Amino acid sequence: MLAAQAVGLVGALAFALVTTQPVPGPESLAWAAAAGVAGIVALAAFYQALAIGRMGIVAPVAGVLGASIPVVVGIVGQGLPSALQAVGIVLAVASVALVSRPGDQPAGPNDRRALALAIAAGVGFALFITFMARAGDASVPWLVSASRASAVALMTVVVLAVRTRPSLGPRAWLPLAAVAGVFDVVGNGLFVAAVQTGRLDIAAVTSSLYPIATVILARVVLGERFAHVHVVGIAVAVAAIVCIAAG
Repeated sequence: MLAAQAVGLVGALAFALVTTQPVPGPESLAWAAAAGVAGIVALAAFYQALAIGRMGIVAPVAGVLGASIPVVVGIVGQGLPSALQAVGIVLAVASVALVSRPGDQPAGPNDRRALALAIAAGVGFALFITFMARAGDASVPWLVSASRASAVALMTVVVLAVRTRPSLGPRAWLPLAAVAGVFDVVGNGLFVAAVQTGRLDIAAVTSSLYPIATVILARVVLGERFAHVHVVGIAVAVAAIVCIAAG
């Protein structure tokens, strides 16, 4: 995670400097930095949940919560949602209940922990979205750079705290981490641009469509199998995001 965030920080800073965009004010940078802290904590919980749990369940839970909470924030700041969005919020709650059920097999300690981590990740992603929206209409590359700088700083402290000696092991993971960092920073930049040009709730829910691709990859690449109740829950989660976005 530290390597991925560092790559993203270098890319965002380079883009900001090359395009000579003005540096945002202290308040905007502070909100972006807070978003970076919330985002990196959420990402750590999300990765750990994916590592120990079923990807097709973890991703929809995190995605639905990450989309639904900003909708509430949007209601307070931008008015009531449409009827279709209200339906989507109800479906989102139902989907979390469905994918939380043990299904065909008794729930094990890892399943419960993965679900708890997924919920924490969803809340963290929602805070990231909300804080980035509060950063305002300042330069996107600088806002993303500020969020990445706080994330790198926090991850560096964590790495130093949990390891008495650096133990990176085989370096085969470095290229994947670099690619993840590039995709992550580009995705964050596009999201901030979407928030600046439209409604917070719409940007949040449309960006939370990623569980669809994650579930497909979990099935195709990892060969994951889900209980019927989980399949229904995943479908309801997708329907919830679509309803909120369409509304």
